[in-house]
Amino acid sequence: MMRRSFLAGLDAVFGAAGAKAQPQDKPGFPPVPAWHPSFAQPLDRIADRVRYYLDGKRDFALFGHGTFAILADGLSDDAARMAALAALAGVYGAHPDMNPLPMDDGNILVRYSHYTGTVVLSDVAKAHWAEIEAKHLNGLTTDEVLITPLGPNKFDDFGKQALLGRAYMFLDAQAPEVVAIHRHG
Repeated sequence: MMRRSFLAGLDAVFGAAGAKAQPQDKPGFPPVPAWHPSFAQPLDRIADRVRYYLDGKRDFALFGHGTFAILADGLSDDAARMAALAALAGVYGAHPDMNPLPMDDGNILVRYSHYTGTVVLSDVAKAHWAEIEAKHLNGLTTDEVLITPLGPNKFDDFGKQALLGRAYMFLDAQAPEVVAIHRHG
């Protein structure tokens, strides 16, 4: 059920936000979090989940820490890489607002603008919960305040995992490397 609503709402979620975000060019921008998770998620499983969430109907590029960028159909490999790099740069160069979504398989999809996202695998998060619990606040950037139902910068387990996903996105954005292009069909 969540998978279908994700696919059906791609333009509404990714497209509209992507149109507003504009890169900034100021010293110290963009701010980045201090958290560099000590563990990685298996990229083959991330790719499998992204393919599932997209109903196997869209091409996407995968970065080294698991961030993905949804691609237009029919791009050559070079054009796909360039489009993915541009999409991630668009998120990184603007304030990288996140919109986490619980998925029907128990994982969390952290969405950003420019048709990009990160998947947090629930079993990987559970296996590394001690680090997530101890370091999730280091996933905030300098002077950043996120308002949650629990209060400013107070996170439940879902929010802590969302910050993990965003930390991976920041790692990908700081050293972007497209490691795979996945084609639909």
